[in-house]
Amino acid sequence: MFYDHQSIEKKWQKFWEENQTYKTENKTDKPKFYVLDMFPYPSGAGLHVGHPLGYIASDIYARYKRHQGFNVLHPVGYDSFGLPAEQYAIQTGTHPAITTEQNITRYEEQLRKIGFSFDWSREIRTSDASYYKWTQWIFIQLFNSWYNKSTDKAEPIETLIQHFETRGTLNLSAVQNDALNFTAEEWKSASELDRQDILLNYRLAYRAETTVNWCPGLGTVLANDEVKDGKSERGGFPVFQKKMMQWSMRITAYSERLLQGLNTLDWPQPLKDSQEYWIGKSQGAQVTFELLNSEENISVFTTRPDTIFGATFMVLAPENPLVEKITTEEQKSEVDRYIEETSKKTERDRMADVKNVSGAFTGAYALNPFNDEKMPVYISDYVLMGYGTGAVMAVPAHDERDHRFAKKFGLNIVKVVETEEDVQEKSFDSKDSVCVNSDFLDGLNYTDAKAKIIDEIENRGIGHGTTNYKQRDAIFSRQRYWGEPVPVYYKEGMPYALPVSSLPLELPEVEKYLPTEDGDPPLGNAKNFAWDELNEKIVATELIDNVTVFPLELSTMPGWAGSSWYFLRYMDPTNEEVFADKNLSDYWGQVDLYIGGSEHATGHLLYSRFWNMFLKDRGFISQEEPFQKLINQGMILGMSAFVYRVDGTNQFVSKNLAQNYETQKIHVDVSLLKGTSDELDVEKFKNWRSEFADAEFILEDGKYITEREVEKMSKSKYNVVNPDDICEEYGADCLRLYEMFLGPLEQSKPWNTQGLSGVYGFLKKFYNLYYNGDSFDVSEEEPTKEEYKILHTLIKKVVSDIDNFSFNTSVSSFMIAVNEFQKLKTNKRKILEALAIVVSPYAPHISEELWEKLGHTISIEFEKFPVFEEKYLVEDEIEYPVSFNGKMRFKMALPADLSVGDIEENVMKDLRVLDQLAGNTPKKVIIVPKKIVNIVC
Repeated sequence: MFYDHQSIEKKWQKFWEENQTYKTENKTDKPKFYVLDMFPYPSGAGLHVGHPLGYIASDIYARYKRHQGFNVLHPVGYDSFGLPAEQYAIQTGTHPAITTEQNITRYEEQLRKIGFSFDWSREIRTSDASYYKWTQWIFIQLFNSWYNKSTDKAEPIETLIQHFETRGTLNLSAVQNDALNFTAEEWKSASELDRQDILLNYRLAYRAETTVNWCPGLGTVLANDEVKDGKSERGGFPVFQKKMMQWSMRITAYSERLLQGLNTLDWPQPLKDSQEYWIGKSQGAQVTFELLNSEENISVFTTRPDTIFGATFMVLAPENPLVEKITTEEQKSEVDRYIEETSKKTERDRMADVKNVSGAFTGAYALNPFNDEKMPVYISDYVLMGYGTGAVMAVPAHDERDHRFAKKFGLNIVKVVETEEDVQEKSFDSKDSVCVNSDFLDGLNYTDAKAKIIDEIENRGIGHGTTNYKQRDAIFSRQRYWGEPVPVYYKEGMPYALPVSSLPLELPEVEKYLPTEDGDPPLGNAKNFAWDELNEKIVATELIDNVTVFPLELSTMPGWAGSSWYFLRYMDPTNEEVFADKNLSDYWGQVDLYIGGSEHATGHLLYSRFWNMFLKDRGFISQEEPFQKLINQGMILGMSAFVYRVDGTNQFVSKNLAQNYETQKIHVDVSLLKGTSDELDVEKFKNWRSEFADAEFILEDGKYITEREVEKMSKSKYNVVNPDDICEEYGADCLRLYEMFLGPLEQSKPWNTQGLSGVYGFLKKFYNLYYNGDSFDVSEEEPTKEEYKILHTLIKKVVSDIDNFSFNTSVSSFMIAVNEFQKLKTNKRKILEALAIVVSPYAPHISEELWEKLGHTISIEFEKFPVFEEKYLVEDEIEYPVSFNGKMRFKMALPADLSVGDIEENVMKDLRVLDQLAGNTPKKVIIVPKKIVNIVC
């Protein structure tokens, strides 16, 4: 029977959509299972065959769990705010909402073609006002919260105000920017402006001057993970360090919980390691060093206070506010020049550049509190303002970077940890020795010395033992248009949250998407974007009088805002009263399976955990962590094609002749190749780009053969394969099976269109098991033992594979089973019905079609998954190889349950044995039950 994949797939996609087959109910007695893919951004290019890999895996698992009787939540939506749409708007004037809508339409069309079992009724988009209303609401909750270290959780700002009103800062244990000290009376007598300024010191969403990654080319601030090698990941524009007033999220309040929470999660270890490194917990001491001839002092955090006697100089971050205060007039120009150079590097670049040594002397000197030695104070880009205090005590004998710095600038190197190595030539960083040249620490090991010096530091009142985290608060402002407006207005320069009743604060229309002439973000171009406090509504910008009408925040939220809580909105996507009903969020709980790329380790995955923990603290949800199990899928790599252009000409030489010429290797679109071969269609190539219109070719055997290489699939490499084309020619079921068949989910693997034909051949065989010629032919006969054995071998393997996410080996097992059934001419209903269900998570369209042909009127989707029964794999007979003096002569089938004595009795009666013995009596008969028989003559 002809397998018409096109009509079958269109038929069932239409059926699923019309019948809302995958719509999930919230009220059910079934156990729940929540399967989620990382939020897709709808780019203009649409999907290539690499994108669906994780979606196919999650879809197989979602379908499998439905077969197991779970109420499965498997939703889809779009992270639809983003820079590409805004950049396109700047270039063309097209509103980002229009571009985004077109892109989503294209994405959805492609996703539906692949047959995903998404609950489309729950679709969300971060750029819809009905969605970002709740993103803004969460921001306001963060703004109106503080972190109480005593209770180790976020609390409403009102409880902090109550503390101030009764005790001032006495016994306050809070996460804060600066350590403040005031009485209850001073709080009560403070002005409204001063009170708000004080509260901003504690709010979880706060505004402060921050060093940021400023990208003039994009007109916005970028997160560290959006910057690569000093340039923006999007567009490749230069990025500079700059101090700006920015909104930040106090994620540092959650550093320890984020660290400890990793122990509860079933995540890949490399991903956990990335977050652990990013959070960067370290224990040590904070020590204050006095500056000579100055009222200022330098506070440092060090993990090695035991080496303080070897501290011979100090280094400040170039952006440390102290630099300006302590730099002498003689050194000012050199210091200013160095600060300017450093501003062109991101923090990530500075951390990565461990070999280059640079710096500038400030002219100032500090005093070592333990040996009274003068310590020159430098600035250098290897010290970061965001880590510790933005200053280090340099111990060059025992720190590699400090050593390189000391050698470059001719500074003292003093050994304070015992070693045979010459510390003048190389630093000795070990903790496995004892202290020397360290007065009262001499002879002590690392642990004892560290404890003793911290006690002494605290006794002298110059510092204390402390725990530090490398993680910094997350910048939350972007100077761009296409993002969530921040629901804040300003009175006398102080931020106030909009009332919740006024949400959403909608993105206003603007004529231009660039910053204003005054340098304000694009929202500064809006004509209707001011807050009438009295009437609680948005009014014309020209009405701002700072009496009743006030300016609104002009920055928008970062790309990660909407994706930090979307998994919660899917639980209750149309609720207009709350972001998610507590009963529903309690029912759905954590995401049970989350699949996506490892590139989100220190971005989305960290921010989502932070927001989730905050919402739990405030009682809005019950679960501490959002994603219980996470799998990072690998990439599907593209098979790029190259042509060789002879230098200085427009001649192109075929691959195997290129070695005879000086050539340039050029990417060529894989669509210009003939079929699935490596041969270039030269006419198509000439028409591809005008520069190649008059191209000449040096051929081999009348053909132009291209070079092929495996690379990341990308538009820029012209190696993108469109899944629409694959679905058209081979079908979505074939695409789904092939992507799983390529290899383990977590690994990267190359795409090869030629490999589809083998999978397509399997689908045709599978389809035709149910047919006799062109007639659907299924027997009601009882299957044979062999048929049951093949079926249950398959069930056992597939259940194990799905449970272990080894989808590639399931596809191999399908092929083996179908081949065996084909040889047996299997057409028994009991076999073929079970087979259709087992295959259906992987190839749902063909399985639905066959299920209907088998006489069923309800979708296969909710049929119980066949249960493996061990009895069908138990052998009734064992085929024993019978050997004489170790040489196998023949095989003999015997019942599997025979005892050793019974086996010997049967063997010795066999005519073939009697012939071999020729009347002789065997010396010994060796029997290994269910294995061998060996007769020793």
